[in-house]
Parts: sequence; structure tokens; C-alpha cells
Amino acid sequence: MIRDGATHLAVATDHVIESFRNNLWPGYKTSEGIDPDLWAQFPLLEEALVEAGILVWPMIEFEADDALAAGAAAAAADPRVDRVLICTPDKDLAQCVRGTRVVQLNRRTRTTFDEEAVVRKFGVLPESIPDYLALVGDSADGYPGLPGWGAKSTAAVLAKFKHIESIPADAGDWHVNAAHAGALATTLIRDREQALLFRTLATLRTDIPLFKDVDELRFQSPSPV
Repeated sequence: MIRDGATHLAVATDHVIESFRNNLWPGYKTSEGIDPDLWAQFPLLEEALVEAGILVWPMIEFEADDALAAGAAAAAADPRVDRVLICTPDKDLAQCVRGTRVVQLNRRTRTTFDEEAVVRKFGVLPESIPDYLALVGDSADGYPGLPGWGAKSTAAVLAKFKHIESIPADAGDWHVNAAHAGALATTLIRDREQALLFRTLATLRTDIPLFKDVDELRFQSPSPV
């Protein structure tokens, strides 16, 4: 990234895997199952990044994804910033994309996702991604979504209503197969509170104070050996 011209950057790490979300949902992801040899390398990674002159945000109460979301929002608020690249393929971060100004970059495939690309991939706007994940579920993070709510039906409903609380109880207006819509409506009415909880789990925090000035993210020369 630096060779390609990046002048300001930061790396967020999950210094502790568990976060406030584990108190909200017992099945949320934990550090269980992580290879001890791999886990032992995490502090070494943070130390190496600092020595390389790169700003590190080690997360404890929050997750690395929260830091990326908060950092992107704060950087985008600075008129001096031309563009913000969130370098991760994680679908959670799609909610942070804003037009062509804040985008996701998958460095392995060199694929950039702006707002139009998010809509093409998920069928919903970035602002609806937490609702989408709440209904569909996210096995990587450990919450199941609602029964029967698949990717296509969820995208069709949220493309029209955007957010869970805006979805009417009458499924006749959902633009989904009538027979299927009735079952989905029954599930949503029954499990609405759980869906809203899952949306809370999927919503990244942007209120974390990570820096006061974007210049704090400017790449510094590595520390002398």
C-alpha cells in the first residue's frame, strides 16, 4: 500500500477477541478454537507494525471492525481527505461504504467496492447491510438470522423498505412470492426483537475516538534498528 502511494494508514487489531457483543448474544464469536501458536503471534504483529512506523489500533472492548468503521468515518469527515480505503473483504464493512468516497478494497483480488458495487453484490444499499445481516445471519460472527430469510428474499424486502422497523406486517406489499412472504412475515412478527438484537450485533460502532487529526495517520519512517 505504501509503495502504491498511501500516505496515511492505520491497522486495527483484535487485541482481545471477545467484545461487548458477547454480553448481548451468548453465541457470538469467541477466541475458543484459535491455535495457541497463532494467538501468540498477535502481540508480535502489533509490535512489528509500530516499529515499522504504522499506527495501530489494538481493540479490547470493541472489535477491529469497529475501529475500521470509526476511523473511516472520521477520516471521511476531513475535507482534506480525497478517498478512504477500507482494506478488508469482510461483508460487515460494506455498511461503511459511501458513494465513491469511502470504499472497500480487497487487496488479494484488487477489487474495489463502491456503493454501486455493494448494491450489485448484496441487493441493498450500504445503510441496510446491518439489517440484511440480521435477517440472513452471519455464521462467522455466530448469530443465525431468522428462519426462512434467505439472501434473495431479504434483499428484495430491504431494497424497498431499507430497515427492519419499516417493514410492514402486511406482506402483500413486499414484492416477494406471496406464499413465501406470508411465512416470512409470520417469522418476522414472532422474532422481531431478536432481529433487532442481531442488527445491533451487525452494526459497527463509529463513535470510538481514535484520533483528533487525520495527520496522526501519516506514515512515519520505521524505527532505527
